[in-house]
Amino acid sequence: MLLEKKENYQLISSDENSFSKFYTSFLKKEKRFKKENLVLQISNKLDTSKEDLLLFLSISEQKKENGTSFVVIYKNIEIDDFPENFNIVPTLIEAEDIIEMESIERELGF
Repeated sequence: MLLEKKENYQLISSDENSFSKFYTSFLKKEKRFKKENLVLQISNKLDTSKEDLLLFLSISEQKKENGTSFVVIYKNIEIDDFPENFNIVPTLIEAEDIIEMESIERELGF
């Protein structure tokens, strides 16, 4: 797992050779970023299913409750297959846009 601190979020990228290894690594370090916005970039080289990605749903919900954002980047997705409250996008630019929009919503009290 690769970590890169950006201006207003922590970028976490996968460098493992399986989704399960990446997920396990992520769970071990995720608590360190409780107060930070997280962008999780999952490599297309990992054999990842919809069910795998939905493992992050509870973490996404916790982050929203804590007043932070959580966005998953994965290119090979059908967004309509995921709940509306789960932020999953195909590019980093879209992930940054979501973090910015959610930050504005929090400032406005939504």
